[in-house]
Amino acid sequence: MVEGEEKKPKTPAQLKKDAAKAEKLTKFTEKQRKMAEQKALQATKPPEEKKEKKKAVKEVITYSANTQPGEKKDLSGPMPTVYSPRYVEAAWYQWWEREGFFKPEYGGRDVSKPNPKGNFTIVIPPPNVTGTLHLGHALATSVEDTVTRWNRMKGRTTLFNPGCDHAGIATQVVVEKRLKRERDLSRHDLGREKFIEEVWRWKNEKGDYIYDQLRTLGASVDWDRACFTMDPKMCRAVTEAFLRMHEKGTIYRSTRLVNWSCALRSAISDIEVDKKELPGRTMLPVPGYKDKIEFGVLVSFAYPVDGTDEEVVIATTRIETMLGDSAIAVHPKDDRYQHLIGKVCKHPFVDRDLPIIADDFVDREFGTGAVKITPAHDHNDYEVGVRHNLPFITCIGDDGLMTDACGQFAGLKRFDARKAVLDALKAKGLYRDMQDNPMIVPICSRSKDVIEPILKAQWYVKCDQMAKKAIDVVAKGSLKLIPDMHVATWNRWMEGSRDWCISRQLWWGHRIPAYFVSVDDPKIPPGDSADNNYWVSGRTEAEAMEKAVKKFNVPKEKITLTWDEDVLDTWFSSALFPF
Repeated sequence: MVEGEEKKPKTPAQLKKDAAKAEKLTKFTEKQRKMAEQKALQATKPPEEKKEKKKAVKEVITYSANTQPGEKKDLSGPMPTVYSPRYVEAAWYQWWEREGFFKPEYGGRDVSKPNPKGNFTIVIPPPNVTGTLHLGHALATSVEDTVTRWNRMKGRTTLFNPGCDHAGIATQVVVEKRLKRERDLSRHDLGREKFIEEVWRWKNEKGDYIYDQLRTLGASVDWDRACFTMDPKMCRAVTEAFLRMHEKGTIYRSTRLVNWSCALRSAISDIEVDKKELPGRTMLPVPGYKDKIEFGVLVSFAYPVDGTDEEVVIATTRIETMLGDSAIAVHPKDDRYQHLIGKVCKHPFVDRDLPIIADDFVDREFGTGAVKITPAHDHNDYEVGVRHNLPFITCIGDDGLMTDACGQFAGLKRFDARKAVLDALKAKGLYRDMQDNPMIVPICSRSKDVIEPILKAQWYVKCDQMAKKAIDVVAKGSLKLIPDMHVATWNRWMEGSRDWCISRQLWWGHRIPAYFVSVDDPKIPPGDSADNNYWVSGRTEAEAMEKAVKKFNVPKEKITLTWDEDVLDTWFSSALFPF
């Protein structure tokens, strides 16, 4: 407003607005005053103790009548006003067992004679004795028991057969961990016999508890037919199955690459290998190593070409295995390397020539287009090694240590050797590059160890003919899959089946009934444990000796038998369980 100028009066609207503002200010001031008074009053009061809220405890109604185990439940007393599972389920199971309701012979039925209403038999998928039952077991048992009871009510001869699985690797790992934790011992400290005694103690403890859990679930199984996969009758069945299949040639011995766990010192099956996908450089924990190990990187290094000033640059994710290289492969149509095919590279750390070979399996677009060939430690390289008759050099031993073939690196742990080799390449001026590389790392589901492909002599089951029969019976309708949408999955699995490695380097399990034959006769050359021809099988050592005498046509005094120390894969015996 300009000085001297007369102030204009406010309009009615402005006056109303000012009045509203004043009223709000008065209310705010009053509110602040009351809050201050309340705060001052609280400050003068002693602090009150917080009262704990009492949790409502739901009363569990239990059955308390004096019913003797096996006697019919006394229901003459008052019933609970609300549903109580403990009350309802109590005392019935022992009576059902005593009356024999779960036996196929119930009511004097002769199971050897046909029942016009039909038969129904189901075996429980035997739970492992590695611990106790979980929710999955409860669900499966409930479904199986429901179907069993329904068939029993239809008047059919019914059997629900219970049992437990010895679970070779899983159980051995659990018991070994307990030994280490409680007594600071390894299985090797105890020896084979004492360790197996420890496992049996574990089985007796856990197996009985599992059966008690099945009773609590109300499973209507015939306990007189309960079976453990290491029971004498199962051992006889396993031995018989092995012998028959070995004599037919279905089971044979061969040297191939296997999934090897250095922590377990055993081969494991494909389904026991977890595939861990890495987006790039990743540090992973590995059993036996204090620090995490680097994975997901592609290391490039050079192999000098002998007699020239040229070099071949190789890219690999497993630099330590270069100590087992026996060749370098390039694509036959890769112009960059045409002039080098047939030449030789010198290995920088061991006295070994590496021929440069051409093979169609090489991907020209990956890395440098040149690939190191390590036939004893890679599945693709193995095939290349067979095609080109290359030497198979094992550079990593069963215990995860570098072998004598590794020169200055012999005796190092495999992932310590990874760093040592990298440093040595840098010192020689052969290191070229390192970059992130997405990859899949195979991990042992039991030990969490990084799986090492290792060339080992193992026992195998031929699967091609069995797989073909399995496809045929489904196609013909002899075997029905429910729902039928799974037929495609069934066929895909069977068509892609490979021979099954059934031997495991463990102590707990069915020991393989096979014997290696050594003959003290100059006419018969010494055998190799990898050679199938120098093995015989037998129910007993005496039977195996008879077979060896007949096979090699020499007196038994010239023969020495060595029982195979390996055991069979758990699934070999589990697969026999229904029969």
